[in-house]
Amino acid sequence: MSPPAAPGTLAEFADADALAAAVRAARASGWRGLEAHAPHPVPDAAEALGVRAAPVAWIAAGAGVAAAAAGWGLAWAASVQLYPLNVGGRPPHAWAAFLPAVYIVGVLAAAVAALLAMLWLNGLPRLHHPLFAVPAFLRATEDRFFLFIPHAEAESAAARALLAAQGPLALHPVPPP
Repeated sequence: MSPPAAPGTLAEFADADALAAAVRAARASGWRGLEAHAPHPVPDAAEALGVRAAPVAWIAAGAGVAAAAAGWGLAWAASVQLYPLNVGGRPPHAWAAFLPAVYIVGVLAAAVAALLAMLWLNGLPRLHHPLFAVPAFLRATEDRFFLFIPHAEAESAAARALLAAQGPLALHPVPPP
């Protein structure tokens, strides 16, 4: 889980292009730890932040294959090694009978792994974030775009000046957690 964010400054923008331009300007000025919040994906801002795709799909695929292999091994051990019964003239290793259960186990493990990986990689559950104390941040899920720059108290003026130069609708101070 990521550590709580430091106090900082939150800039509110009206559109995604303004947010992406502000992210590029902040990164060019050397700011790190930026957070962009928007009501929908903004690929330009994500690219400017240096966000890469999360490996959730690879984690889910690996867990699904591993669970399916374990399920196959369990079915083989039970049917061939531990209790070899001749039912209906089938051979002990009746692979076609194993497939439905192995498939279901693999899909279930992949789904659970994808959920847990998504939560872990997103740093969730996070029940409180300092941005929740800013009333305007409620519009981040509706129609506003926000850029948060965490900074020490000594850097407050520089952060506000950089964000003010980007033409935001408003600048909001973010209280400490």
